[in-house]
Amino acid sequence: MPCSHFLLLFLTKVIMPRGHKSKLHAREKRHQARCQNQGRGDVQEKAAAAAEEPPPEESPPSSSVSECVTKSLPVAESCSTSHQEPQEAPPTTTTSEVISFTRYEEDSNIQDETKESNSSPSRSKVCRDPIARKTKVLEQFLLYKCKMKQPIIKADMLKIVNQKYKDQFPEIFKRASEHLEMVFAVDVKEVDSTRELYDLVSKLKLPNNGRVRGGRGLPKTGLLMNILGMIFMKGNCATEEDIWKYLSMMRVYAGRKHFVYGEPRKLITKDLVRLKYLEYRQIRNSDPARYEFLWGPKAHAETTKMKVLEFLAKINGTAPSAYPNLYEEALKDEETRAQALRVAKAATTVKVCELCRAMRAVYLADPIDV
Repeated sequence: MPCSHFLLLFLTKVIMPRGHKSKLHAREKRHQARCQNQGRGDVQEKAAAAAEEPPPEESPPSSSVSECVTKSLPVAESCSTSHQEPQEAPPTTTTSEVISFTRYEEDSNIQDETKESNSSPSRSKVCRDPIARKTKVLEQFLLYKCKMKQPIIKADMLKIVNQKYKDQFPEIFKRASEHLEMVFAVDVKEVDSTRELYDLVSKLKLPNNGRVRGGRGLPKTGLLMNILGMIFMKGNCATEEDIWKYLSMMRVYAGRKHFVYGEPRKLITKDLVRLKYLEYRQIRNSDPARYEFLWGPKAHAETTKMKVLEFLAKINGTAPSAYPNLYEEALKDEETRAQALRVAKAATTVKVCELCRAMRAVYLADPIDV
């Protein structure tokens, strides 16, 4: 303690009369308060200085999946197992499941939205528009049911949306379905009209209806469709550097775990290659070794360039014809496929006819009594 403070305390306690003591005591309190305020000011100044420094490069704030996909859209010319239905009528959503969904929705919102997006005009617009707000709730509910591998029943969807919006439900359901299609490349389909049972069906026949690996999780089809689109845009062959640069706009980074896609490098270079949706090969004569991606045989069999272009155009809010060169190539691909199909059908017809003639010749040579 400084000598001046010690002397002041000594005078207060021993020598001074009560009146002077109270005045000095008050003065001492004011002095301590000034010191504390000064300390707080120093801390605030340090905090402000720290805030002005650029943030570390580690993990950028995550935004919603839809925002990520929208940011990854190409500028024009620039750049499952089958559903097993339950044998018995599935139960409706219970109170505990609603509570679990509510927690899931809150967690998803924490992951999907930053303070900036919460205060953005689009976010405010969603808050003001009850239909948009209910659409968001229904999207989260459908994803929750998909992730937990639980049946999706229309009665449960109405319960989550609220009976008050029953008349607006068709529009809410349509918006939610279209958004999930753009983000995850899944179709919300009615798989049982009697029980009004729905499911999220992957656009490609990836294992576990788009999850790739067994267990709970969300479909990875949207990521695959984006990669196929990037390969198509790059002349049907894209370097690994191009792919990761493209995916970084979706905030998907090699070696950094993603809350939907897991570890992206393993998913893209191992799982999707093993499943033959992507081909991953070393670029010839590259030293040090560099790699490139092409469509795998499963991708060629299960989708087309036109379907991939339609997917990307839909995300961008336009038509495939907005990309003239890609659209022309996709049309040629459609015609080539159609011609190959006609040739295959013709060949099959010829074989059937030859088989029929051979059987007829055998019958005429040795007729069988019927």
